[in-house]
Amino acid sequence: MQKAVEATMNPNPPNAFRPGDHAIQSGIQLKGVCKSYGDEWERQDVIVELTAEITPGELTVIVGPSGCGKSTLVNLIAGFEKPDRGEILLNGKPVTGPGRDRMVVFQETALIPWQTTYQNIVFGPNLRGDLKGAALHDEAVRLLRKVGLGEFMHKYPLQLSGGMQRRAELARALINQPELMIMDEPFRGLDAMSRGLMQEFFLKLFEENRRTNLFVTSEIDEAIFLADRLILLANRPSHVRAVIDVKLPRPRHYAMLSSPEAYAYKREAMAILHEEAMKSFKATATSQDFIDAFSRRTD
Repeated sequence: MQKAVEATMNPNPPNAFRPGDHAIQSGIQLKGVCKSYGDEWERQDVIVELTAEITPGELTVIVGPSGCGKSTLVNLIAGFEKPDRGEILLNGKPVTGPGRDRMVVFQETALIPWQTTYQNIVFGPNLRGDLKGAALHDEAVRLLRKVGLGEFMHKYPLQLSGGMQRRAELARALINQPELMIMDEPFRGLDAMSRGLMQEFFLKLFEENRRTNLFVTSEIDEAIFLADRLILLANRPSHVRAVIDVKLPRPRHYAMLSSPEAYAYKREAMAILHEEAMKSFKATATSQDFIDAFSRRTD
């Protein structure tokens, strides 16, 4: 929750907020980014020489093996942490800290539990004072209705379902008019039906305004359904293993995942991810470990 508050309070960028504006399309460049943790004598490299580009107006999806450093990359782009080496540029300018030009929707809800849904939505603009009174109220209500929560604006987060909380998170980010939306596995933990509905809902929002989006997931079907471009990460220490441009037409619907084109993208991505996952497996277990574990599973 602290990270969400930091990003909301930061006054950058200098652009004045204009309710209802179309999204400002911004791009991110990562050049030779490296990040390690631990003391010098036992330092662990998490990200090494990672170079990638997030194209303005596109939905870029990052996929990689579990534990490869996806959330670390999110923290670096959001400005919550700084790279040890390399640079991260937003529209050609270095990212030096959190800012409202980059808003993150996290894996776990960051809604303030003692505030109503409406109060959560207006929290950031109220702190900054860049949108006030009737203008703030009207924009908050417009967004709440847009995400289907108009009738729940006076409910508290614990009174909302998981999917409703995710939609409230989206509205709270959108009211700040970010140049880049960063989604860190936002639908993780939802049941299959709720997750599918949230994917379709999120995709509809994106296709309406074409706001630049970075979406992180471990689910390859979700990645292909959403993405204009897939960035596949290698096992830790992480770097870009491959980039796949997804040419499925928009607007998209779930039936497209059964098409030969979608299957070809999935087969290509799965081959790379399987290879990277096996590297992780070999580094942490022997074949006998696997046989013993499988035997216990089938007893």
